[in-house]
Amino acid sequence: MSPQPGLLRTLSEDLAVVVARDPSLTGRREALGHTGLSALWAHRVAHRLYGRGLRTAARTVARVARRRTGVEIHPGAVLGRRVFIDHGASVVIGQTAVVGDDVTIYQQVTLGAVGWWTDNRRPPGARRHPVVGNGVVLGANATVLGPVTVGDHALIGAMATVTEDLPPGARVYAPRSVVRPAPGLRPVGDATGLAGPPGTPDAVRILASAGSW
Repeated sequence: MSPQPGLLRTLSEDLAVVVARDPSLTGRREALGHTGLSALWAHRVAHRLYGRGLRTAARTVARVARRRTGVEIHPGAVLGRRVFIDHGASVVIGQTAVVGDDVTIYQQVTLGAVGWWTDNRRPPGARRHPVVGNGVVLGANATVLGPVTVGDHALIGAMATVTEDLPPGARVYAPRSVVRPAPGLRPVGDATGLAGPPGTPDAVRILASAGSW
């Protein structure tokens, strides 16, 4: 993730990305009403308030944004530059999640924790949510749970659920539960289709049973 520029420049980049990636829009003026952009801009403000210790104000901004957009992003989550939230409905991003630059997030995506029964056993302050690398695409209703790492330029298809680390360039499709390696990566593991660089352990568990991307 590249260093964050000033707030105004970041907001300008967010607007430009929406115009570039959403073919239904005719220009910047129309893009100002884009649901995903509204949610992202609200989070930019809430996250800065949160970082300054103004947690009540940050949560208030996040709560209002959720009511207006259907997108729930915890103020503590870190979102990189040029993140594109398409449609936005029912997107959930947890407190300790980190999202890299140039990430595309479709509707109903969850970047969440495994659950309180697991989180309560972690040390205080431990990461509970995913880290998503640069250039990742998260398809509709994709779910990534726990303190896993998704490598740069991975693609997680619609309806897929990921609970273990993904190597860079991985491809996860549902319902076949297949990870296709990027060029230069060799398959590892068994017949489940796991892939990664040499020496990578079985890195992916796909729980989806239906859907396609």
